[in-house]
Amino acid sequence: MLIACISDIHGNLPALRAAVADAKARGAKRVVCAGDMTGYGPFPDEVCHFLEEQRIPTIIGNYDQKVIEVLKGGDAASAGMKSKKREILLWAARHLGEQAEQYLSALPENLSLRIGGHKLLMVHGSPISMDDAIYPSITQQGVRNKLGGMCPEILVCGHTHIPFVKRVGGILIVNCGSAGHPVDGDPRPAYALIRAEGGARPRARIIRFEYDRNRTLAALEKSSLPKALRKDFAEGTKMRFLP
Repeated sequence: MLIACISDIHGNLPALRAAVADAKARGAKRVVCAGDMTGYGPFPDEVCHFLEEQRIPTIIGNYDQKVIEVLKGGDAASAGMKSKKREILLWAARHLGEQAEQYLSALPENLSLRIGGHKLLMVHGSPISMDDAIYPSITQQGVRNKLGGMCPEILVCGHTHIPFVKRVGGILIVNCGSAGHPVDGDPRPAYALIRAEGGARPRARIIRFEYDRNRTLAALEKSSLPKALRKDFAEGTKMRFLP
C-alpha cells in the first residue's frame, strides 16, 4: 500500500491542493495529515474545509492548538509573544469560521494506523508532545525515550519543517517536512510517500513539488499579515526571530 503523509500546511491552500493531487497521481491510496493547518499563510479556513471535505485523517498541531486557545480564551491567550508572531497568530484565529474552529477542536493528538500489515503512529512533534521535535540526528536511544514503550514500525511526524527519512533501531522515522511553508531554502513544499506491504520492510521517500505560488503570494499581499511573510513563502525560508 502506498500512503502519502503531509504536515505543516500553514494556511497555504494552493500548496495543499497540489500536494494531494501529486500524491494521487503517484498512486497514493490514502492521504493523512500530521497537523498545523493554520498560521502564517492566507487560507487557514479554506485549508480546514478542504481537509474535512476530502475526509483526510488529520491530527492537531501545536500552532492549531494555539489558535484554539485564542478562540476560546481571547487575545489574552497570546500574551507574552513577540509582537509580529502575536499578530500572525491573532490573524489566523480571526480568519477561521465556526465550522473550521469546531473541526480543529475535535482533532486528536495522534493517529495509529495499520498499513500493509505494519503499525504506523503519526504525531505532530513527537510522541512526547506536539511541541517536541524529531530531527535527522535522532539516535536509537532518543527514539526509545520519545516512544515511551510504544512500538510502531513506522513513526511519522512534522513540526520542524525539515523533511527526512531514517531507519533507527528497526523503526522507520519519517518527517513529512512542510506541505505549505518550507524553511530549508527550497520554495517547493514537501510531503512523504510511504510504501508498506506485508512481508517487506516499509520504505519511504520525500517528494518536493511545485504549486501555484503566485496565488499564495498575491493573497498574502492583499492581507494584513506582515509583509515579510511574502519573502518567506517565495524563497522557502522562515523568519524565526520576528520582533
